[in-house]
Amino acid sequence: MAYASNPYDSPQFSVAAMAAADERTGFICKTYLHLVGAIVALVGLEAILLQTPFAPALIGLMVGSQYSWLIVLGLFMGVNWLANSWALSATSLPKQYAGLGLYVVAQAVILLPLLFFATTLPQYSGVVTSAAVSTLSLFVGLTAVVFITRKDFSFLRSALMFGGFAAMGFIVCAVVFSFQLGPIFTYVMIAFACCYILYDTSNVLHNYRIGQHVAASLALFSSIVLLFWYVLRLLMSFRD
Repeated sequence: MAYASNPYDSPQFSVAAMAAADERTGFICKTYLHLVGAIVALVGLEAILLQTPFAPALIGLMVGSQYSWLIVLGLFMGVNWLANSWALSATSLPKQYAGLGLYVVAQAVILLPLLFFATTLPQYSGVVTSAAVSTLSLFVGLTAVVFITRKDFSFLRSALMFGGFAAMGFIVCAVVFSFQLGPIFTYVMIAFACCYILYDTSNVLHNYRIGQHVAASLALFSSIVLLFWYVLRLLMSFRD
């Protein structure tokens, strides 16, 4: 799950919003090029994982018992924190790329069970493509809102942090007490991911610093994958 990272913590860099026009344009272009690269890498890794013979065994290990998924989520949150810390490094560009690469690999693994069922069970035929198109459409629309209005959505940070902890609490309770969260939770999480996209996109325009394009792309990538996860869950629920 994504969390509201703070892009203000590297005073070594100048804020992109205050930089010269060519520096600001270069920063934004680098951010979205890295975002595209991360998405392409995720798709490639996922295709490889789904074709490997050990994929069913790995999925069974991840979701085979009541608490195994909680362990997976706990490990993912730790990797999430580490990857963001590396990506925000002010001293090492290789460390920034290592953070982004680590996060892409972690997302490929945690998406594997859901995508495996979505691509192998006949009732879900075409649902992954529909979820990808829906996610891209929402992302483009929300990005356009921020770029056209130039509004700073950094005020959402506290609400997003609280919402993230609340969502994790519901997930833990659902696993421990064996109940389904239902479609309302999915709709709420889709709205939550959309708010993250607004927040992260506005940070690209207003709050990230020149040189933090890797961290900015990781934040956007995290929000997009979160949105894709819950859009896919929603579309799969329509087929059940």
